[in-house]
Amino acid sequence: MKRKLDANDVPSPEPTSKEEQDLDFEALGLDPRLRQALIKEKFSKPTLVQSKAIPLALEGKDILARAKTGSGKTAAYVLPVLQAILQQKINDPSLRATTGLILVPTRELAEQVQKVVTSFTSFCGKDVRSVNLTQKVSDAVQRTLLADFPDLIISTPTRVLANVNNSALSLEKLTHLVIDEADLVLSYGYDEDINTLSKAIPRGVQTFLMSATLTSEVDTLKSLFCRSPVILKLEDKEEKGAGVSQFVVKCAEDEKFLLTYVIFKLQLVKGKVIIFVHDVDRCYRVKLFLEQFGIKSCVLNSELPINSRLHVVEEFNKGVYDIIIAADDQEVMGAAKQSKKSLEPADTEDAEEKEEKEEIGSSEDENEESTNKKSRPEKRRKMTGKEKDYGVSRGIDFQNVACVLNFDLPTTSKSYTHRIGRTGRAGKAGMALSFVVPLDQFGKHRPTSVSSSKNDETVLTKITKRQGKMGHEVRPYHFEMQQVDAFRYRMTDALRAVTRLAVQEARAREIRQELIKSEKLKRHFEENPDELRQLRHDGELRAARVQAHLKHVPEYLMPAKGRKGISKENIGYVGFKKTNENRIRKARDRNRGKARGKKPSGGKVDPLKTFNRGRK
Repeated sequence: MKRKLDANDVPSPEPTSKEEQDLDFEALGLDPRLRQALIKEKFSKPTLVQSKAIPLALEGKDILARAKTGSGKTAAYVLPVLQAILQQKINDPSLRATTGLILVPTRELAEQVQKVVTSFTSFCGKDVRSVNLTQKVSDAVQRTLLADFPDLIISTPTRVLANVNNSALSLEKLTHLVIDEADLVLSYGYDEDINTLSKAIPRGVQTFLMSATLTSEVDTLKSLFCRSPVILKLEDKEEKGAGVSQFVVKCAEDEKFLLTYVIFKLQLVKGKVIIFVHDVDRCYRVKLFLEQFGIKSCVLNSELPINSRLHVVEEFNKGVYDIIIAADDQEVMGAAKQSKKSLEPADTEDAEEKEEKEEIGSSEDENEESTNKKSRPEKRRKMTGKEKDYGVSRGIDFQNVACVLNFDLPTTSKSYTHRIGRTGRAGKAGMALSFVVPLDQFGKHRPTSVSSSKNDETVLTKITKRQGKMGHEVRPYHFEMQQVDAFRYRMTDALRAVTRLAVQEARAREIRQELIKSEKLKRHFEENPDELRQLRHDGELRAARVQAHLKHVPEYLMPAKGRKGISKENIGYVGFKKTNENRIRKARDRNRGKARGKKPSGGKVDPLKTFNRGRK
C-alpha cells in the first residue's frame, strides 16, 4: 500500500494501528474549552507521544516517556494537567489551591511552557491561573502572585524550594507533578533541591517524567516520585531525523568561511538556518565575517539577558531574520563559565561518553544559583555527560528550520543527533550540512583554527556509524571548487578585517546594547507589545574595517547556473573610493538644459516659443 505524502512530498509515518489512525483530540474527551483552544492553535491530530500519553494520563496513571523537543511532549503533559484542574473546579468551585507543578531545568524552557499553558487556557477565563516563578521579579511581587493561590506553577526546582521554605507556596493539595527534561534536572545540580522537594510533595501525586533519554538520573526521579509508571519508549521516525538529508564537506579551516560566504551570497540554501560553532567568540567572528558581505545574522549569546535570548528565538521563529549563529557548548544558554560558580567537568560520565572519550563543556543555569544564594549554600559540583550535549541543540523550540549548518563539527555523535534534530521536524524536509577538517589540514590556518577540529575525522566516523544504525546515510557533498576559488580573494579580504580585537569589541558592544534594551525597555514593551516587532537582534556590529565593495557580487564572478537564483540587487560593482556627489545638485545640473530657459544654438531666446498662453 502506498504511503501518503504531506505538503513537502515527505511520506507521513505509518500508524501502528487503526485506533491511532482514527484518534483525534475530539476522541480524547477533553474539556470543550481546551478543544476550542486546540482548534485556534491549529492542532488537528495528536502526535505519537500525545496519542500514547494523554489517554494514560487521563486514566490517572504515572508516565515516564522518552520524547524529544519538537515531538509534542509539552502538550502531552500540559493538556492532562489542565483537564484535571478544570475538572476539579467543576467538582469544587470554591477550590483555591495550587494543584499542578511543572519543573524544568532552565528559564528558557519555563518561558516556553508558560506560553503553551497560556495558549491552551485562552478560553478558560479565570478558571485556570498559572505563574512562572523563573521571571525576574522581586520577592515581594512573587509572594503577591503566590498569595492568590495559582492553580499551576511552572518553575525550576530551586525557585519552588525557595518559596516553599519561606511559606509563600504550599504544596499540600498538589495532585499533579511534571518534570520536563528529567535527565537534565539532576545533572544541573538540582539533586539536593529535588530530594528536599520530594519530602514536601504529598504521596499519591500523579507524576509525569518527560525525557530525551532514559538514564540513571531518570531512574532516580522515578524511584522518588512515581508509582509503577507506564514507560513509553517512543521510536517516532521524525525523532530519528527521517526527514533530514545529511551531507558532509571535507575542507580546510579557512575554506569553512569561504563556503559559508558562497552558500549565503549565492543563495544556495533557502529558508531559515542555524549555524553551530565551537564557542561564543566564534559566533561573533562568523557574524562579523558575514557582515562584510551584507549578510545579516544574529547571535544566540549565553551572556545576553534572558529576555533578549528568548526574544532572539521568538523573532527567528516569526521569520524576522533567517540566520542564527549559536555555540553548542558550555557557554551557550548559561554564563556559568563566566562566573565563579562555574561548574567542573565530570568524574562520572555517560556510558556513551566513556566509550567515545570525548570532552565537551558543561552548561546552565547561572540564574538560579545567583538569585537564590541565600536559600542554600554555594557549592561546586561535578556533572554528568548529559549536560555536555545540551546547549541550544536541546530544549529550545526552533520552528521551520530549513538547514542546520555545522560550521564546527560537534565533539560527540550524540550532540550531532540533537543538532540536526532542529530541522526536518513535523514531517517537513530538512538538510544538515557539516564541515569536516581533515587531520592533515588542521592548524594550517591559525586565525580560523579551533582545537576541536583536530578530531573531526574521528567524530565523523562515529557519527556515520550512529546514523547508520538508525537507517540514515551521511553523504559527501562536493562543491565545484574551481568556481568557488574565484571568491577566495574576497574571503581573505573580509577575514583580515575580522581581527581578534574586533571580535572582542563586538561581543562587548552587543552585551551593552542588549542590557540597555532589556532593562530600560522591559516595562515599555509590556505596555506596548506591538512595538517589540521593531526590536531586532541581527543589526550590524561593525568589524574594524568595513569594505563596501564586498557586499556585492561582481557579474564576472557569478557562475552561469547561479545567475537565475540570486536577486539582481546583490550583483554589481562598488568602487573602492567614496563619492562625494550631491544628488540634488546633480539633478539640477541634469535639468538645466531642459524646459524653460533652454537657449537655442544661436544663443538667443525666442519669446514666442517660451510664451505661456493663459486661460480665457
